[in-house]
Amino acid sequence: MPGYTWTRTVATPGLEVYAGSLTRPSAHPSWTVTVFAPAVNDLTGQATTAELGSADWSLDTARKLLAAGYHPTWKALRWPGYSDTPDGLQGFRVRTGSFRDKAGADAETATLKAAGFPTATTQWTGYDGDQKVDAEQVHVAVVDPARWQGTVTATHGTTIAQRTTTSALAQQTHATVAVNGGYFVTSDADGFQGVPSGLAAYHGQLQATAVGDRAALVLRNGHPSIEHLVSTVTLTTGNTAEPVDGINRRPGLVRDCGRPNLQPTTQPRQDVTCTAGNDTVLFTAQFGAALPTGPGIQAVFDATGHVVAVGARGGSIPTGGSAVQAIGAPATWLQAHLTVGAITRVDSSLRDDRTGQPQPLDSATAIVSAGPTLLRDGHPAVDAVTEGFLDPHDLSFGFAFSEVRQPRTLAGIDASDRLLLVTVDGRGPGVSEGLTLTELASLARQLGAREAMNLDGGGSTAMTVDGQLVTHPSDTTGERAVGDAVTITPLTASSGWAG
Repeated sequence: MPGYTWTRTVATPGLEVYAGSLTRPSAHPSWTVTVFAPAVNDLTGQATTAELGSADWSLDTARKLLAAGYHPTWKALRWPGYSDTPDGLQGFRVRTGSFRDKAGADAETATLKAAGFPTATTQWTGYDGDQKVDAEQVHVAVVDPARWQGTVTATHGTTIAQRTTTSALAQQTHATVAVNGGYFVTSDADGFQGVPSGLAAYHGQLQATAVGDRAALVLRNGHPSIEHLVSTVTLTTGNTAEPVDGINRRPGLVRDCGRPNLQPTTQPRQDVTCTAGNDTVLFTAQFGAALPTGPGIQAVFDATGHVVAVGARGGSIPTGGSAVQAIGAPATWLQAHLTVGAITRVDSSLRDDRTGQPQPLDSATAIVSAGPTLLRDGHPAVDAVTEGFLDPHDLSFGFAFSEVRQPRTLAGIDASDRLLLVTVDGRGPGVSEGLTLTELASLARQLGAREAMNLDGGGSTAMTVDGQLVTHPSDTTGERAVGDAVTITPLTASSGWAG
């Protein structure tokens, strides 16, 4: 790949790991101050700010800066050319100053705020997607399922409602290589921390349901594919059945949205928590936390599917058992049809959202969901709008996620059906700044991938090799505890339950 220097760090039959570095002396990033534009949140109607603004706003702001004695720059930015974004002009960015160190820019920011520019923000130009890449640190694991003597799967550890570092999950499974996986709940206000916020399955058992038409890395007997799957879960007793809306989440709260009958949107929306007045949620044996309390009703099942209790929400799941909670209209169905001793059955199925074809879900299947898609059939296919990571009508949403360089993790598949797991360090000025989604798609293509998708990134980005963390966490507190991980484990390792 042009500009990168590569070192092979692992070479064993079916698995190779490379470390790559890029330094471009011709790039000259610096610290600067950006004046953010006023904006309105498209979902809530609340006032907010955006890095890009209109032509009128930007010209007016530049004139005000000039009148105040500053030397502004005014730049037009175009849409990034994703498969589902508009063409042409996206907006205008207004900045002033260029500083060698952050302290100088911070001082200028404080002065600007005092001078009547309250949205002034210190930024590093090396994170700009429209600037030359300055420095990058990349790690690439390439596994050939046909030759690798071991497993290629996903794990969440023994408990779903729990966060664990990628390093700890690698240690638990004795993985040679592990990378962080999908998105997950990060705050108690949004549900249960660690629970996947999109489709997730381990050993063929669904532990979270799908969020709209988002990409998923599917590992069947270790063989990878990238698919857009819709999940269906049904609770049956006797001759009647009830749809299950979610798994292992707090009833009424849906992280990242993307399901029918939600407020304020039914579309996928990254890092937004939607609400539902009518909701049925299944809690599996691996949930691992106290059942939530609140309005509605609950039924608890033993390991054979027999109802052992019906009543108020709360308590715990019996060993090997499960529970269902319902609020709103579904609570009426639950109370009417489930009595102690009744036999129940939970059925789960998957279908490809693009072809409509059913997809297998057996004990050899693991699924990690994130997004957006990066490559399809060897061509760039970033669908950030469709998958809920960017909104053309709201420049305050998704710009930093999509178009600013960030730490990234991706999964790709090449023409030989080999799985590529790639991490890019980021948020390190002059060391490794990360990549935009467009740059990430380009990297995946240059590495030989024909299909590729974005996994969770930012502070979650992590790769371990032979038990050692090889990435550099961007969180100041160190490696972030995440939800799940993709693991490459030799047959000689004993992993226990890797659910």
